[in-house]
Amino acid sequence: MELGQGKLFYLIGPSGSGKDSLLNSVRSQLIGTLPLLIAHRYITRSATATGENHIALSDAEFLQRQQGGLFAMHWQANSCAYALGCEVHTWLDKGFSVLVNGSRGQLELAQRTFGERLQVIVVTVTADILAQRLLARGRENHEQITARLLRNEQLQQQLSDGFWRLDNSGLLQDSVDKLNEYLLQQIKRGD
Repeated sequence: MELGQGKLFYLIGPSGSGKDSLLNSVRSQLIGTLPLLIAHRYITRSATATGENHIALSDAEFLQRQQGGLFAMHWQANSCAYALGCEVHTWLDKGFSVLVNGSRGQLELAQRTFGERLQVIVVTVTADILAQRLLARGRENHEQITARLLRNEQLQQQLSDGFWRLDNSGLLQDSVDKLNEYLLQQIKRGD
């Protein structure tokens, strides 16, 4: 199989927007049919924690890999350390496109790290739906949810209009279909 130029699809959006559900759906529907890989993030959070399918590292393991230059990019958030591994560069260089669960707060770092290969996908959801989802998770109190909603509104206003936006306020399958179509078009465009 001859592969084109790999692209890094950087999926960002607020907690509760459905990024993990979208990633899991793409993983089950597209992987194996396109030259597309999904990168697991390295996180200093238990692998048994609900939500993201990630690679759990202890603080010592994370530091060792960081000091060894094994991360393409790394950052701190939510009392945890996060990273994307250097394997992402290898996959891109081999012509595979890569989909990652990104961080809005690390967008500038991602832009510096991946340059023209970076394609940002912004997952949006209406404020009332986001509030319902955050409340249903049961991880935060009303005050914390209100602060998250305000922070999301501020971050959304800072994002470029040039990014592709995906509204995930409705049925998940509708959003998955739109995302799959977008990925297919973008990957074929690079052939």
